[in-house]
Amino acid sequence: QVHLVESGGGSVQAGGSLRLSCTASGETTKTWCMGWFRQTPGKEREGVAAARRGGATKFYADSVKGRFTIGGDAKTTLYLQIDSLRPEDTAMYYCAAVVWDTYCDTAASERYNSWGQGTQVNVSS
Repeated sequence: QVHLVESGGGSVQAGGSLRLSCTASGETTKTWCMGWFRQTPGKEREGVAAARRGGATKFYADSVKGRFTIGGDAKTTLYLQIDSLRPEDTAMYYCAAVVWDTYCDTAASERYNSWGQGTQVNVSS
């Protein structure tokens, strides 16, 4: 079992920046991948970025590439630097982990089996 806790969300104007953080505890040695997902009411959860254990291999959704940067070791720490925020980035952002499995990408949220509580990002125009 891996426990995830996110922080760093807030309300900002379009064009601003935020840095989201996630800390992991528990069976972190069994984590293969960690990622960031976002969700708004009435919309499916969307993967935005992911990193394989060690942090060297990274994945980004096309919609955020160039603006979002994932960092951290993807073992016990994970970060998401968000620049040039847009109103459509408004969402609840979740940290997630793939534990006891080998999947890593942004496409299949169902493959992630550990989730944080989320941190809200609000971007005003």
